[in-house]
Amino acid sequence: MTKQIYFCILAVLAFVLIGQVAFIPVTLSGLWGVIWLILVWRYSKQKISPFPRLFLVFFSLLSLGLIYLNYQTLLGVEAGVTFLSTCLFAKSLEAKNTRDLLIVFNFALFVSASLLLHSQAFWMAVLVFSAFVICLMGLYRIQTGLFNQHQLLSNQLKNDVKQILKFVGIATPFFIILFIFFPRLPPLWAIPIQKNQATTGISDRMSPGDIAQLSQSSALAFRVVADMRQLPDRQELYWRALVLDEYDGTTWTSSFYNQQIKSVTSNSQGVAYQYLAADEQANWIMGLEYSIPQERYLQLYQDDSIRPSKLIKRNQPIQMFWLGRTSTSSTLLSSRQIEFNTRFDHDRDQKAQQLAHQLFEQSQKQPEKYIKKVLNWYGDHNFVYTLAPGTLGSDRIDQFLFYSRKGFCEHYASSFVMLMRYVGIPARVVTGYQGGQFALDRESWEVRQLDAHAWSEVYLDGEWQRIDPTAIIAPQRIDSGMQDYLSQYQNIWGNGGSHSWQLQQFKFLTNIRIWSDYLSYQWQAKVVGYDADKQKNWLSKLGFNSSYSYAFLLIIAIAAILFIYIGVYWWRNLSQKENYERAVLSFQKQLPKHLHKRSEETFQVWMQRLSSVDSDQKSFHQVVVLYQKIVFLEQNTQQNIQEFKKLLKVCAIAIKQSQKNL
Repeated sequence: MTKQIYFCILAVLAFVLIGQVAFIPVTLSGLWGVIWLILVWRYSKQKISPFPRLFLVFFSLLSLGLIYLNYQTLLGVEAGVTFLSTCLFAKSLEAKNTRDLLIVFNFALFVSASLLLHSQAFWMAVLVFSAFVICLMGLYRIQTGLFNQHQLLSNQLKNDVKQILKFVGIATPFFIILFIFFPRLPPLWAIPIQKNQATTGISDRMSPGDIAQLSQSSALAFRVVADMRQLPDRQELYWRALVLDEYDGTTWTSSFYNQQIKSVTSNSQGVAYQYLAADEQANWIMGLEYSIPQERYLQLYQDDSIRPSKLIKRNQPIQMFWLGRTSTSSTLLSSRQIEFNTRFDHDRDQKAQQLAHQLFEQSQKQPEKYIKKVLNWYGDHNFVYTLAPGTLGSDRIDQFLFYSRKGFCEHYASSFVMLMRYVGIPARVVTGYQGGQFALDRESWEVRQLDAHAWSEVYLDGEWQRIDPTAIIAPQRIDSGMQDYLSQYQNIWGNGGSHSWQLQQFKFLTNIRIWSDYLSYQWQAKVVGYDADKQKNWLSKLGFNSSYSYAFLLIIAIAAILFIYIGVYWWRNLSQKENYERAVLSFQKQLPKHLHKRSEETFQVWMQRLSSVDSDQKSFHQVVVLYQKIVFLEQNTQQNIQEFKKLLKVCAIAIKQSQKNL
């Protein structure tokens, strides 16, 4: 094995490792990383030889043990791809001859393609393509038979890359044509999600600080493709995740009442839109209040949350239907549900309970007036909206309302709900996202993790009505969006001296992520999302509606590419010939086939044979002398070329006259 081959193996293993870092256990990625660093060290020391068999056995058993401990199986998508990668590493460690190297690179092609089972994002496609090029480089280097060189020359590496990219470039038009015109098949299977797989974003529980931590991330949460003019304004865009109605004094969770499936029939007055989650493994859908799903595997629950009936990876847009600004029907709560949504610990937060009863009495015990009274109380007591509110003790509602008065949306939603419950008004917390902004092309709407939000719902007049106390404390956050709010109000980061640095870092990362997410969306929409419906719609615009027309287009397109390639090949061969060679070819085309130049003949012998058909051999002798001057004496001047062409023309006329006389 040469250093060239060893370098290609190192590069392939690096791409496979990078592609799986985000999906495999840390212990396993760490083990592979150590092995790869050892290989790099051996490469720098020119120790290109197989590892001892005992080391291979230890590495294989340790890797398989880690896989089984983390996945409890060696089958399935995650465990299966990891197992294949382990086999690739092990085979690379023992490779010692040409047969082993061929197996390594061909197997690496398969393992690299299997990375797309983890994710079909643009960055993963780039990794897989890079691994594909490196594998072809390794195979090309093996087939050239250059095993006797011991140094990796930079120009040789460039030549290999250039040659492989040339091959790929020649094949690319055929792949594009097949991608566009070959009939698209619906997915025959779906990739399941591990039950213990963690997901990013909104959680099914909430305690102070959770959403504040999310709101410091500019990562994309989901994307909406719709005519935004038909949807509410930004301040009314509440993307609902789920309801939290159980509170233990520290954490809000969702009760069993919310797990019941809700049956709703759509009406013709709604608006259709598409929802595309950034996380392929999201556990629920952030639908706009109030939306119903159009996919069969999605279920609408009693708290108007939308969750899949089976957890599968999905990177295609989800069809949704927004019913309007209010819920489709009133909700009649049972006495048990009313009791549950007014439940609180009477031994906690005594001062907050006293405040609630006091304000309730001042409102003549009318719920609508009481809600306004509470909201006004927030506005009159110098509450601060901040990402760094500090910690709270045991009686968290009391400490927040009367001492710290610094918090995030979750603090305000939680305290407001409890103030409602203290006086017997059913209330609950809702988590999700609020707002968003247009993408760079203004054709889709982006909602990021920093738009994570919590608000309140109060049961009045037989319906759950949304009340957002954050709009009283920080109305700019609702009106202009969290991204602009974080940029304009630096004190939201806290009172520390590093908030300016945090702001600059936030702006920089946000700009990078906006462009990265836009590129990923275009890749997702134009390439990964190019399904049968999009193919049919696109080809129908060209006037092709049948499968026969698809086949006809496919054949014509391939034939056109072949014709172009043949033309380019012919033109390049012709352009590489000297002027005198093109003149000779033009002269030969004017002759009968039996007088064409034979492969074993020189130009002089050929001219002597042609001169035999004409009594006057002077022109043939002159053209031979001039040919020798041009070719052997390097007198390739424009004057000689013109004279050479004239003599060939005279010879051609003489041959034609002699052929007529015969």
